[in-house]
Amino acid sequence: MKKKIEILAPAGGFDSVIAAVHSGADAVYIGAKAFSARASAHNFDDEELRECVRFCHIRGVKVHLALNTLIFDDEMTDALALVKTAAAADIDALIIQDLGLVSLIKQTVPDLPLHASTQLSVHTPYGAKALYEMGFERVVLSRELSLEEIKEIRESCPEVELEVFVHGALCMCVSGQCYFSAMLGGRSANRGMCAQPCRLPMQYEENDHALSLKDNGSLHYLRELQEMGIASAKIEGRMKRPEYVAAATFAAREARDLGFITEASQDRLRSVFSRTGFTDGYLRGEIGEEMFGFRQKSDVVSANNQLLKEIRALYKDEYQSVPVSFDCRIKTGEKMRLTASDGVHTVEVESDDVAEKALHVPLSEERVIKSLQKTGNTPYYIEDITMDISDDAAASAASINALRRKALEALDLSREICHNYKIDPINPAAILDGNEEIRQMKRAVVRSLEIPDAMKEMDMIFADVFGLADTERLKGLLDSGFAIGAEVPRATFGNEKEVIERLKALKEVGVSDLLAHNIAAVYMGKRLGFTVHAGLGMNIANSYTLKWAKEYGIATAVLSVELDIRHIEKIRKCIPVGIIRYGYLPLMITRNAPAGKSCKKEAYLQDRKNEKFPVVERDGYCEIYNCVPIFMPERDYPIGGEVFSDFLFSVENSVENMEKTLRKLRENRDFERKTHGLYLRGVKKFTIF
Repeated sequence: MKKKIEILAPAGGFDSVIAAVHSGADAVYIGAKAFSARASAHNFDDEELRECVRFCHIRGVKVHLALNTLIFDDEMTDALALVKTAAAADIDALIIQDLGLVSLIKQTVPDLPLHASTQLSVHTPYGAKALYEMGFERVVLSRELSLEEIKEIRESCPEVELEVFVHGALCMCVSGQCYFSAMLGGRSANRGMCAQPCRLPMQYEENDHALSLKDNGSLHYLRELQEMGIASAKIEGRMKRPEYVAAATFAAREARDLGFITEASQDRLRSVFSRTGFTDGYLRGEIGEEMFGFRQKSDVVSANNQLLKEIRALYKDEYQSVPVSFDCRIKTGEKMRLTASDGVHTVEVESDDVAEKALHVPLSEERVIKSLQKTGNTPYYIEDITMDISDDAAASAASINALRRKALEALDLSREICHNYKIDPINPAAILDGNEEIRQMKRAVVRSLEIPDAMKEMDMIFADVFGLADTERLKGLLDSGFAIGAEVPRATFGNEKEVIERLKALKEVGVSDLLAHNIAAVYMGKRLGFTVHAGLGMNIANSYTLKWAKEYGIATAVLSVELDIRHIEKIRKCIPVGIIRYGYLPLMITRNAPAGKSCKKEAYLQDRKNEKFPVVERDGYCEIYNCVPIFMPERDYPIGGEVFSDFLFSVENSVENMEKTLRKLRENRDFERKTHGLYLRGVKKFTIF
């Protein structure tokens, strides 16, 4: 029989921890006051973190701490201090996005389990393999996967644990690849401060909420995921109320243990929070219009006081899930002894007073059992009791009850600490490499081989692997002096094998450079012998991630588009690094098209201010671009410390348009509409507590 799938519940505060645990969660995931992808939740300070772990461990529940944001250089010392605090609190795992933090954790608390956040955009076998080989024990998969795609990852990399979202909010964008909120208002989704612009009115054809998906409602797949070997079923919702957490956890436990969800639980789920219902479209592999919905008045008023009161009644008492065996010894003239065991921990306690000789009726086993079984409002239930009682012994029910309480309190203390991590001191800055002298480069990223002759001046031109299909034209360009590299699509849902075969064919033609936007693409590039360059989707935001990139074999890296010039200048550039000098920035990559409708050749999404955002359909996914291009001319923004320049031609759909843009760039002419992106203003900072 397959191991039971873990029910992993969200908790934005201690009330939600109690709701989750009392409703039957096997694990909870929480955030600290900083470096959490849900910065708006209450989250936990150091003392609350320790109390949360203690509370959960006593009840056999694990605690995962989400430290799943991008970290800047001037925050890394604080981030590592939080890791040490979490380890000292005996946390069970850390959920990580920033790869630069990983090597520091491995040096500081080498035995602390690491889970790869869904922010790392893992949706293919190679992504899971790469992270497992890097030391991650578990990978949290992208929400957009079908059951068949999850199964392929499971079978391709059986060593790593996989975690799958089964309930809660669905982002329109693949997690870790969204810059919409950051670009529009400086609130970064990669830094836990997303303003959720996708929930606002966005017009696409006749649909006016074209980026708002219904919530994920896939709890009924728990048994199937369990049979597949998935380790954990994750409920989204650290920013939601405790009643939501309880309702979802309770329903998940029913789905797993009973094989179905009762009608009462389904009603509670719909009423406590939904966006005009739920969808399981991604797991079914059937995406489209039916997956879209937004929060309406009827959804809000359904969560009335009566409903919330009913849900609170479900979790007001302890969920008794920990079996205990008692061995009781009561001998006349001796102190009573009680041994308690949960199968792992064993404690023995004794009474303050001795057992007296019975004057009339001696103590019976039935009376002792009755007292010992009263575990009351504790997480324990009594599985077995053995006794050794003198025939003439006497003891009051109060004294036996006190002995039971004393034993269970001692068992509590034994269960609090599970790991006892060894924590080593480390100075983060001392491990960094020095700066490398960077040769000035100009690179272009295009969609196909339809490129103007003027682009020959570029040191490298990256084109989408599927845009390099014309082998004869490719050979001709290579022979005439064009430096052509392959860009792996930013999403390869279900077609990773096809991409690998395309890359093998390109390698034979003479293409040797590869632009990678996620860890899976880096991994495949290395295995196939390409010179790998990290693209903007890798979100490299600090010197430590650059050091990791160098050690991993990455040749160059485009820095995170959420860094401002001040941060860029201070980064230790141990490999050549670049910025976007020109181009329409991809704000989202989405598996579902806006409003669930296939994109036209030239499609636009329109917001409330009538700004138009280009939508481009790729092979199996869409990209939504900013309404104006980034323009950071080197003459105005040279940037100290030297960086190379990338020029994105993702929206310009003809040689003529590219020629016009190149001419403007070459002649240092301005653009009528432009943005400096976040290079000047940066993103909003969270407070370090």
